[in-house]
Amino acid sequence: MIKHHKGSHEVRLATHADLPGARSVMLDTFYREFGHGYRPQWHTDVIDLAGTYLDTPRHALFVAVDGDEVVGTTAVRAQGPASPPHPAWLAERYSGDRTAQLFRVYVRPSHRRLGLARALVDAAVRFIAETPGYEQIYLHTDTRVPGAEAFWRSVAVEVCDARDGDPERNQTVHFEIPVPAMAELR
Repeated sequence: MIKHHKGSHEVRLATHADLPGARSVMLDTFYREFGHGYRPQWHTDVIDLAGTYLDTPRHALFVAVDGDEVVGTTAVRAQGPASPPHPAWLAERYSGDRTAQLFRVYVRPSHRRLGLARALVDAAVRFIAETPGYEQIYLHTDTRVPGAEAFWRSVAVEVCDARDGDPERNQTVHFEIPVPAMAELR
């Protein structure tokens, strides 16, 4: 449980009951933060959250809840980045199911700056460390989202800055987080 001056949030593995709220956080982020809305080629997991995250071994969905409202999400999938749109060398470096990719690290704007993204990522990293077969953690972020780049630089190591200077396109930076040893988690 995360406590803060405005109440308390709980960060935990998602249940089936959490899925409508998690989907709402994700879709609101696509439309309001990214400005492009739902894109089937990028967001199929959002339609089938249960099949993608709850029913698939080695995958997980974490939620931050305030009372009964889902206000943040983070997901883990056993897959690396796709090329295109990402550079081919990155797709090769993070290919196969030994890579855990963080997806959908979103917190509603009214709940930001309370430590929820860090708590969600910490829960996901712990899950990855405890799940056999993962050797690396990969993620990418769009630097146009306020605070995203600074947040990821505080928890991850940059592996590729793929910004192309066109403010109308995704301004992507790719990161890696070391998988902690089990002794580090205690």
